Amino acid sequence: MEFFKQVDIDWMGKAKYFFALSLTLLLVGGASLIAHGGPFYGIDFKGGTVVDVRFAGPPPIDTIRNGLTQQGIVNTTIVPVSDISNPNSNEVLINLEEKGQGSEALDAGKSAILNALHATLGSGEAGKQDFNAAGPSAISDVLVRRDPLSLGATAGDRYTQLAKQLVDFRDKNRGGVITNLNDLSATGANPAVIAALRDAFYTSNFAIVNVEIVGPKVGSELRRQAVVVTLYALGGMLVYIAFRFEWVYGAAAVLAVFHDVLITLGLFSIFHFEISLTVIAALLTLVGYSMNDTIVIFDRIRENTRLMRREPLRVIVNRSINQTLSRTILTSGLTFMTVLVLFIMGGQVLRAFSFALVVGILVGTYSSFGIAAPLVVAWNEWRGQGATAVITGPAAGNKLRKT
Repeated sequence: MEFFKQVDIDWMGKAKYFFALSLTLLLVGGASLIAHGGPFYGIDFKGGTVVDVRFAGPPPIDTIRNGLTQQGIVNTTIVPVSDISNPNSNEVLINLEEKGQGSEALDAGKSAILNALHATLGSGEAGKQDFNAAGPSAISDVLVRRDPLSLGATAGDRYTQLAKQLVDFRDKNRGGVITNLNDLSATGANPAVIAALRDAFYTSNFAIVNVEIVGPKVGSELRRQAVVVTLYALGGMLVYIAFRFEWVYGAAAVLAVFHDVLITLGLFSIFHFEISLTVIAALLTLVGYSMNDTIVIFDRIRENTRLMRREPLRVIVNRSINQTLSRTILTSGLTFMTVLVLFIMGGQVLRAFSFALVVGILVGTYSSFGIAAPLVVAWNEWRGQGATAVITGPAAGNKLRKT
């Protein structure tokens, strides 16, 4: 399929505008990174505690943030969780700075968030436990002590089973949040059991669903590995293109990919998106995508060099980009539409990942004809090899040489 036929755009004549646009984006992004002290690393890289809190209704983000600050919990981020399959999940992820290691840090982070939420939202009752934060053992202990069913010696096993049943109903049927203990009657619980629970528990309008922790050493190691993996990928691509075409083509392609990654990181800083492991996966994806698009253009340049032996290299490059323009628009356009839908409708959890793909598709496609190809032409003209060029076959090493 061809969208355009006999296109005659002077891409190389507009190279200075491409370079100016890229330089502007790099400077603005670099200034943002410097101003913010580097990228915004997620919990995967900087270490800390992530507390997943689910609410009975829409979470009051501003109230939560102010309440955490008033309770002395600073340097936190609150991320609403939603997606198209469950737009009303009423969940937020609260990221705390790293305060320790292991189970103690988990318990401390969970307790700090619970205390701050109770103080902020005013849902606690003196002398009572939060039913939404209670586990089966806590509920079973209360029932055994009060023995509302008058089971006597057999109370232990029966109340343990009943407590598990109540917790399963809370977590699986009510999303972890019970707003009224009378709702437990749906499990078949005896009114006497509910009355005993009401004497010992109150119900808040939120519950902590999950708590995770990443230590600073792990985060530092993940950062190092992410950089190493990216450099290895670029090094492998450089070797491949240098063997397949010529070293200057490989250098140009790798510089264009560096350009794509740096611009993406700059935009992440400007729009305050966090860098996480999923974002690294997206960056590696855009590296491969950009490189693939660049190789398509380079391959057409190689074919045209054999057919247009006496034409200047910039003419050959222009012709090659114009000939692959329909393919570029078709593949990049469809891919961009897909990732754009993912960005718009994928929810907060996938927002940073899909943003990296959206930016990567745009910048990666543009850099293939606006950065990589002009760099090859500029190098050959600087070396005095841009007037006429011919490329030999694979058996001869695919070298570009002057005729």
